[in-house]
Amino acid sequence: MRAALILILALLSAQGTVPTKQDLNYVVGPSDVLRVTVFGEPQLSGVFRVENDGQFSYPFLGRLKASGLTVAAVANALKMGLAGGYLRDPQVTVDVEQFRSQSVFVMGEVRTPGKYVLSGSVTLLDALAQAGSIGPSAGAEVLILHPTTSLSGAPTLPGQGDAEVERVNLREIEDGKLSRNVTIRDGDTIFVPKVDRFFVIGMVRNAGSYALERNMTVLQAISTAGGISERGSNRRLRIVRIIDHKRKEFDAKPTDIVQPGDTIVVRQRLL
Repeated sequence: MRAALILILALLSAQGTVPTKQDLNYVVGPSDVLRVTVFGEPQLSGVFRVENDGQFSYPFLGRLKASGLTVAAVANALKMGLAGGYLRDPQVTVDVEQFRSQSVFVMGEVRTPGKYVLSGSVTLLDALAQAGSIGPSAGAEVLILHPTTSLSGAPTLPGQGDAEVERVNLREIEDGKLSRNVTIRDGDTIFVPKVDRFFVIGMVRNAGSYALERNMTVLQAISTAGGISERGSNRRLRIVRIIDHKRKEFDAKPTDIVQPGDTIVVRQRLL
């Protein structure tokens, strides 16, 4: 999974964020720079900066609101204004020349964590690509934190501040479930946690340390280690777990849920 996903993110990073027709749904904000084109009317076409009050000045029409409106809605407002006594059936298009008003934080196990400007409609994979892709110690599950209070200009980290948490498993995207490549909103924080690990030792084919999947059972963990060897027994399973800084060991069933840091011991079968 990791190699294929990193390749996808590397390609996105090399290509940059490509504007698409979805950018018509981009919500304009202060400091964004708009390019207005009126067909056949060069004196009414040009570049306009949305000021801090969310408005911009336009010939004939004066101060127009843009902040909080989609690009398509701004174009329609200009068309309606120019049609009201200035032009007959004006053809107006609006594009975002410079995206400056919206941003997202990408934190955790990525190569270049930090704050990134949203360039139109940005998906989870787009944002991860801007941060240089996930790091080698990243887990498969990513947290997207949507702030529920006013934006503070700082990232929202797990367990800090009021936020709605959305969990996305990158494996699902790689497996073709593109609906999980969700759209990122202004002020969101994408947090890539470090992968939790578990250990399998004893009578298995490939003893070692492995990345822990959510709700993974003991049976699934042993399968990840290649399964029980010919000398092993599935009736003599043990788990070693650190609880309150103390080592605890107990019998395990194949359906038990593995916890981070667990060591699963597969003992030799009795002859």
